[in-house]
Amino acid sequence: MSSLASLRAQIREDWVAHGRDWTRPGFRAVAVHRFGVWRMGIGPKALRGPFSLMYRMLFRHCRNGYGIELPYSVALGRRVVIEHQGGIVIHGNSVIGDDCVIRQNCTLGIRRMDAPDDAPILGTRVDVGAGAVILGRVRIGNGAAIGANAVVLGDVPAGAVAIGIPAKSIMKEAR
Repeated sequence: MSSLASLRAQIREDWVAHGRDWTRPGFRAVAVHRFGVWRMGIGPKALRGPFSLMYRMLFRHCRNGYGIELPYSVALGRRVVIEHQGGIVIHGNSVIGDDCVIRQNCTLGIRRMDAPDDAPILGTRVDVGAGAVILGRVRIGNGAAIGANAVVLGDVPAGAVAIGIPAKSIMKEAR
């Protein structure tokens, strides 16, 4: 599969994950991210230049218009859903696993200015509630949930729920 066909397949998969609605700002931000990653695979910088200019314009539109800052340097998994627009800031060194959901006003960022590369790592199927803040090199385990307005400063085990300021992890009830 060519890289352009791969880009189209990824964007189609993201479109399905976002409810087959191409007008959703979260889908558009993820599509711009995928485009930004794809354009970095273009070999000669002279050929990459126009695509980089287009990416910068699209990225700024998503950031300034929708309030979703998702740089191409984020390691973004498959079928990631950005549920609502507004106030979403994701550090460029963050890692987001497959099937994650991120809601409005979330921040995934660094904790200290002397460690600019220490960004959060989200496992698969992580559900990040509205207004949550995840700071520093913390690992969020697979299937974990971050409660609304929680401030996560430490690791969250798989299957746990992190709530509060600062967040404390509790295990989900088995159903």
